[in-house]
Amino acid sequence: MRIRLLWLFVFFTVSVAAEGPATRDIKVISSAGARAMADACTAWAERNKQVVAMAVLDWGGNLIEFHAMEGAPMNAIDTALLKAKSALRWRRPTSETNKMVRSGENLAPTFMNDFPQPGAVPIIVNGQVIGAMGVSSAQGEQCAQAAIDAVFKGQAATTTSAR
Repeated sequence: MRIRLLWLFVFFTVSVAAEGPATRDIKVISSAGARAMADACTAWAERNKQVVAMAVLDWGGNLIEFHAMEGAPMNAIDTALLKAKSALRWRRPTSETNKMVRSGENLAPTFMNDFPQPGAVPIIVNGQVIGAMGVSSAQGEQCAQAAIDAVFKGQAATTTSAR
């Protein structure tokens, strides 16, 4: 009887261990971090004489910060939000997704309610996508990259090396 119980215990332990951990640690963008990104993007836009709106999403696609500069068009926040959602879903800058769609390589973004227009990037820390930032202007990716660089100080990327 003891041998059967021992065998059952060993079998159960091995099968649970083979499945991996039941949880994982994830990084999240804090409200303060998202606000700092919006401030840094605004500063970049002002230096480059642009009027933009921006949206910062967490890893689950939840809006944690948005800002429209004085004079931004009415649709600018929606545009920034749609771009950020697309960058998060496809885990790549929207300029890359735009190229895929325009070349015919992958048309899925066009029928998945995505907005594959340049202007958003995912935020990647230690290989984990922890969020995305979308900006309403054509140079939105540069604005978002400047914000990510300013806030994360080289600890975050916007592309993965696996591509």
